Amino acid sequence: MRNPSSRTFDIAIVGAGPAGLAAGLYAGRNRMRTALLEARAPGGQLLNTELIEDYPGQKSILGGDLAAIMLEQALHFGAELITSPVTRIRVDERGMRIETSDGEIQAAAVILTAGGNPRKLDVPGEAEFAGRGVSYCAVCDGAFFKGADLAVVGGGDAAVEEGLFLTRYASRVTIIHRRNEFRAQPILVEEAKRHPQVAFILNTVVEAIEGVEKVSGVRLRNLSTGEGSTLPVGGVFVFVGFVPNTGLVDAHLEHDSAGYYVTDPRTMMTSIPGIFAAGDVRSQLTRQITTAVGDATTATMAAMRWVEDNKRSVDVGTAEQAQLVA
Repeated sequence: MRNPSSRTFDIAIVGAGPAGLAAGLYAGRNRMRTALLEARAPGGQLLNTELIEDYPGQKSILGGDLAAIMLEQALHFGAELITSPVTRIRVDERGMRIETSDGEIQAAAVILTAGGNPRKLDVPGEAEFAGRGVSYCAVCDGAFFKGADLAVVGGGDAAVEEGLFLTRYASRVTIIHRRNEFRAQPILVEEAKRHPQVAFILNTVVEAIEGVEKVSGVRLRNLSTGEGSTLPVGGVFVFVGFVPNTGLVDAHLEHDSAGYYVTDPRTMMTSIPGIFAAGDVRSQLTRQITTAVGDATTATMAAMRWVEDNKRSVDVGTAEQAQLVA
């Protein structure tokens, strides 16, 4: 990689998950000078998903394989991959300055696609069985657990909604919550309580996820009595929060109560002109590969128009100044 300290681009894309890779494809294909910045291996949450069966055009594909295909497309059309952690994004009169561990990059516009990560339980077995019975997405993985008994961990809207969704496949869904009352909307809780396939274990935490080659159960502890128990299950779905990567810009960007960027739904522009957001960093109803790609398409088309409009503005200003001098 050449030294990025002297590099100037039309569009800098921060994060190379599905949203970032789609943005790189569209920007490169439209002949924008495009930087695709990623701290680690491109792919984002795709690399944490073993099998994908809900992406149009792909009946079944490994997450890593889909990431590789999307990266190849973006690079083929001219996006330049820069593997370097972004430490800060500054906004000044000359545009956007993206500071990385290898130097500074300048861009006329920035698309934030840094995604985020599901909050983990941090208990024994969670990392070991990730992709082998531990999941953080019911829509993505629910179909792999047909007829199984499942545990859902959490007490917010996501936990109850995803628990209800899993009843389409599971024989039984047990929602485990550390408190006696749910944070989820009462209407969701009431629906879950009426459902014949849903059970509840309250005032209880998961202390370990157990199994051999795949998950076979969860070890529990009741917070009121201290009593331990084991719940046999074939899968564990964790919904205890999601942490968006939204701390890079050194200016205030409007965000919702959970920290997700608020964007114009027509353009994906944030509250700072020239900065756009797509994928899991954006406040939205659902977080899927398809929505990330759709967000990125809109954001990139809007960013390209932003760059072109600003170039014309600069060209007009330069021409007027030349006439005045003459």
